[in-house]
Amino acid sequence: MTFKQLGLIEPILKALVDKGYETPSPIQAQSIPILLDKKDLLGCAQTGTGKTAAFAIPIIQQIYNDVEQEKGKKKIKALVVTPTRELAIQIADNFVEYTKYARNISTTVIFGGVKQGKQTARLAKGVDVLVATPGRLLDLINQRFISLSDIQYIVLDEADHMLDMGFIHDVRKIIKLLPQNRQSLLFSATMPKDIVEISQTLLGNKFERITIKPDQATAEKVEQAVYKVSKKNKGVLLEDILNEKGQVSTLVFSRTKHGANKIVKVLNRSGFKAEAIHGNKSQASRQKSLKAFKDGKIHILVATDIAARGIDVDDLALV
Repeated sequence: MTFKQLGLIEPILKALVDKGYETPSPIQAQSIPILLDKKDLLGCAQTGTGKTAAFAIPIIQQIYNDVEQEKGKKKIKALVVTPTRELAIQIADNFVEYTKYARNISTTVIFGGVKQGKQTARLAKGVDVLVATPGRLLDLINQRFISLSDIQYIVLDEADHMLDMGFIHDVRKIIKLLPQNRQSLLFSATMPKDIVEISQTLLGNKFERITIKPDQATAEKVEQAVYKVSKKNKGVLLEDILNEKGQVSTLVFSRTKHGANKIVKVLNRSGFKAEAIHGNKSQASRQKSLKAFKDGKIHILVATDIAARGIDVDDLALV
């Protein structure tokens, strides 16, 4: 199966070649035909399966011709709602890359933790695709900077993590503001009771369902190991592992924000270059640390699970 066999238009195919995409992942091969057929979709898939391309590509293809015929100020046609700032930025970046040769399609991203001026100025110019976190989206809707009345495509991504972060009520409010005539997509790694309820409200009775099992999502070349260690010796073990591996890009997960800060302090004191990202850090600080990590200026990034959502780093050697 190739992307061309999925019936994609030339501007998208060229962009995928530039991205180095050769063949569709399982979720892409299954989702793209369903979405091009204008059906609603429930996708049970984890991060790392290629699901962003699975929903972004068919949305871009469907609005491509509509945008050509549009006159006047652009109206928001596609809305992607996602739990974290980092993930929102990553998804928006992907949309921009996929529309590299479809320059008539514009994308912007909005999220909290920063002043809204630049975001509202961009919205005022008109946009086709909007990627948003729930809180900032509702805030700008209430201020009348955003209308959802022209939405044709809605994506709820990482729905279970929106539930974990307490956004479930915001999501319900957003769904109520959507027009009836739309194509709806929901992606979630797990399906707890509240997400089942949300999916029924969003998708109605007729929708397609795709499940990508976790073992399909794990790269075959990933070597996995488990170390049984007492809490007091975890720091020493971590330093031993890092010394053994050398200066390679490393992502360290911490259960708490305080724990992340503590790990960074210990590692830096031992001569490692480490920084932390979590919810207590400002957006500017988080982006600065992430850029330094991607650029190789620091080798170790310590993050809470939620803050790590949407991190996309090439050649990550150790987690």
